[in-house]
Amino acid sequence: MKYLLVLAVLWIAIWLWRKNRREEMRDAQREHAAKAQRAPTSPPPAVGAPQAMVRCAHCGLHLPATDAIAGPGGAVYCSPAHRQAGAAPG
Repeated sequence: MKYLLVLAVLWIAIWLWRKNRREEMRDAQREHAAKAQRAPTSPPPAVGAPQAMVRCAHCGLHLPATDAIAGPGGAVYCSPAHRQAGAAPG
């Protein structure tokens, strides 16, 4: 008799667990479908063309050539302070 009681308790526990799991999966599917309907997919943002990178003659920082500051003798710098430091006799 006690084995039947244990078996019945296990059967009820498994049934409840599976029922709860099915409901969770249904909810997740509904949520996913609603999310897909709400937010239309937009194309990814356009990526610009690669830029040439240059190295600061003073500190060695690599930066895009469009952001670099030209200095004397064709050297490039990352900031006006480094351009002044590089131009100063040292």
